[in-house]
Amino acid sequence: MTTASRRVRRLVPALALLGAGALALSACGGAGDPSPSGESDGEFSYLGQTENTTIITTLETLASGECKAADEAAPLKADDIAGTQWDQQLQLLASQNGLSDMQMAAGTPSLMQDFIKAGQVLNLSDALDELGVADKVLPAAESTIKALYGDGDLYALPTEFNIEGFWYNKQLLADNDLEVPATWDALVDAAATLKGAGVQPFAAAGKDGWPVTRLVGDYIFRDLGPDALQKVADGEAKLTDPEYVAAADAVSELGKAGYFGEAIGSVDYNAAMNQFLTGKAAFFYMGSWALANFNDEAQNQIGVDNVGFAPFPAVEGGAGSIDQIPANVGIPVMLSAKGADDGTKAWLKCIAENYGDTVLADSGVVSGFALSETPAGLSAPTQVVQDTIQNAPSSVLWFEAKFTSKGTSVSQTNGGALVSGSISGADFMKIVQAANDEG
Repeated sequence: MTTASRRVRRLVPALALLGAGALALSACGGAGDPSPSGESDGEFSYLGQTENTTIITTLETLASGECKAADEAAPLKADDIAGTQWDQQLQLLASQNGLSDMQMAAGTPSLMQDFIKAGQVLNLSDALDELGVADKVLPAAESTIKALYGDGDLYALPTEFNIEGFWYNKQLLADNDLEVPATWDALVDAAATLKGAGVQPFAAAGKDGWPVTRLVGDYIFRDLGPDALQKVADGEAKLTDPEYVAAADAVSELGKAGYFGEAIGSVDYNAAMNQFLTGKAAFFYMGSWALANFNDEAQNQIGVDNVGFAPFPAVEGGAGSIDQIPANVGIPVMLSAKGADDGTKAWLKCIAENYGDTVLADSGVVSGFALSETPAGLSAPTQVVQDTIQNAPSSVLWFEAKFTSKGTSVSQTNGGALVSGSISGADFMKIVQAANDEG
């Protein structure tokens, strides 16, 4: 069995080198050129964050199993460094022509775009097609990555894939003769029925902000289409345009009607999760990372089989589709163009074919890779997520995905205020747009 060494790569002080600004990535000689001979350099190097052990554990399992032949040709050699200032350290390695054959991608989409433009990152659309495994990356995961990095080709692998939507308490809906809402109007009507019956319709972490702003972004996508927020990023539209303000107003109206319960601005993530899992709220908008909570008997007092999943509903007359699932890819991995030799390509082919099955069976993580078979014994919510991911034709991002850092902070800081009634939809969009304009 191959055991990957976990040496911490010793880096020269990053801050001293990065203080002057972004590094000239394109100045690295030959960084974008694969090995001229195509021959392996003798190993397959992986660099990950110390805090994330799932990816390396899965790679080690593959090295001793399905990817044994690839590992014998190019043994897995792993390093890890702390996730603090991860992007800066990747910049430093790239400037020294020192990216590993594979590593976790940059956390900032704009930095990934810099790497792509500089020829540092392997074009996986071409590589996977050449290896005959392009169909092993699911369409929804592929569209998420392409939208995130703003390029027509694939430059990262989805070792994790999270979808988002409304989780609901099946029993509470049944007790109130409610169908799963497929439209926004039906969702609002269901909320009114539940509140009238003394049931809190929605649990949400207003204190954290982002669970509220997710609703604004999803409404925009359903109403105006999947490219609506890209148009804002490109300067072709503004959040203050009436059709965008309508989304913030729609979400704000839920708060004004009292559908989030009392003091929504003071409810944090754990409290909102507890409200749902103790049966105190009927709907809970959240990502599929919450499966760990749903599958935990100690936390989930309503029972895992009582948890249903519904995609964000359609907006009647809208340009978007309910099939365009809100999603993110967690921490994807990128491969360096420089290291794309025969050994790396053998690993890439094997990862595409086997990673999804292995990480789901061993770690319970749903990835963006196609499965050869679904493990037995999955909980009902996990099975629903897996089926949705396998069948979704495309995806959309989240509200702040294309925002500046300041725009993201202002948006999420004021998310709770939007549904507590202390700020209007128009004012919310105005301050977020202004923050984005400042850069």
